[in-house]
Amino acid sequence: MTDQHLHDAIVVGGGPAGLAAALMLGRTRRDVVLLDSGTYRNDPTDAMHNVLGFDGTPPAEFRATAHRTLAAYDTVELRRTTVHEITSAGTAAQPSFVVRTDGGEIAARRLLLATGLRDELPSTPGLADLFGTVAAHCPYCHGHEFRGTPVGLLGAGPHTPRVAGLMERIASRLVVLADGGTLDPQARAGLERRGVEIRPEPVVRLEPHPFDDGRPGLLAVLDGGDTLTLGGLMVAPALHQAAPFAAQLGLELRESGCVAIDAFARTSLPGVMAAGDLAHTADLPMPLASVTAAMAAGQLAAAAIDGDLLEP
Repeated sequence: MTDQHLHDAIVVGGGPAGLAAALMLGRTRRDVVLLDSGTYRNDPTDAMHNVLGFDGTPPAEFRATAHRTLAAYDTVELRRTTVHEITSAGTAAQPSFVVRTDGGEIAARRLLLATGLRDELPSTPGLADLFGTVAAHCPYCHGHEFRGTPVGLLGAGPHTPRVAGLMERIASRLVVLADGGTLDPQARAGLERRGVEIRPEPVVRLEPHPFDDGRPGLLAVLDGGDTLTLGGLMVAPALHQAAPFAAQLGLELRESGCVAIDAFARTSLPGVMAAGDLAHTADLPMPLASVTAAMAAGQLAAAAIDGDLLEP
């Protein structure tokens, strides 16, 4: 069924950025529809961290709290549905957009994309089952949970020395699992200066392996038979747009693959804003991938939408 009403804004994505944007728009009495597919980047994790007031909270509990908050604003409508296609239906001077969902079509004068990124993990056997618990990609979000234990760094990419620097105050010791890769000589020298162990062998598999005191951990089985017991593993996923809408709308992308936005979350297409992990300004090499940063980005984008709608 087609929704005949032309809404002020449609927010696509029910993560922290989209939720914060819907709240901001609701508080300015904007008619906004929030479309939530029920799939989120932080689905694998058992708890969010480094989020003031919600540290250690399961993501689902955070979203439930946000939904209860939004329910108090009668101009905000949450629809749990999958978006299939977005098209531009207006002009640069008077933009409008049509969003095709499982439940039909919805139209609005402004559009906010908050669909996030998708993590493509290394193909190491067993890693996917551990990701979000004893394997993580962000030292700020999950590093503290590995404190006082040996921590592995999977891979031999250029990111490895920086992650080692971030984790050396947290871990009891660090070991790079190069997984058959070759470290840059300068990176290797830097790691060795930090006292980081480097294991060049391919990783055959990873498996859960709690410590004797009950703390969670994992076992890394290396080619040749050696095993390492670790309290945590830092990985570097490849990042991809979680949804095809930036491509459908022909939005400009940055070298990172993320949507190009200005300081007010505006994309290259008039009337379209983007917030959260999927977008960043030219000042950053990649988005600040955290719940708090996504919420702030969503609020800023909503303010930009509200201001944009003031124009005659």
